[in-house]
Amino acid sequence: MTDCGCDKAKAELEEYIHNELTRGEAEDIAEHMANCEACTGEHLVGLTLTNKVKSACNEKAPVDLRAEVLAKLREIQPTA
Repeated sequence: MTDCGCDKAKAELEEYIHNELTRGEAEDIAEHMANCEACTGEHLVGLTLTNKVKSACNEKAPVDLRAEVLAKLREIQPTA
């Protein structure tokens, strides 16, 4: 393996976080991050953000709010 460099590691960080790279590409980025504090920090920020978004997407709106939004949508929705 060769060091892929900061530019490549940062450009492919999102794909790396979501396991969307080939094994070889992921290994290159992992190897680079093992020796690059800046890219490791970027990776940590990306992971933290991804995890926060995932957890926020699991939250449900309160029942009253959901009912109110649906009622407003029905009011403004054109009838067929």
